[in-house]
Amino acid sequence: MARRRNHRALVPGAESSLDQLKMKVMKDKGYNVNPSRPDAVKYEVARSLGIPLQPGYNGDLRSEDAGKIGGPIGGAMVREMVRMAQQKLADERSLHR
Repeated sequence: MARRRNHRALVPGAESSLDQLKMKVMKDKGYNVNPSRPDAVKYEVARSLGIPLQPGYNGDLRSEDAGKIGGPIGGAMVREMVRMAQQKLADERSLHR
């Protein structure tokens, strides 16, 4: 049986920072992001891919199509977090030399 995901951040209070990261990353990729609703960028991503995502119930949406929407968003966020961590490590190394 498939497990339903909990869409809350693991660290309490991190949601706003994750929303800011999502907004920055998706703006950098050329998407129009509403600062008051950064999560709504998924509709623009879906529209650009020709996937009929609508607010509310999307039970008829194929898993493959849902992945095509979430993948670019989450993937871009992970790549940016890795880049930020690598930069922080490099900065710390240069301070200890």
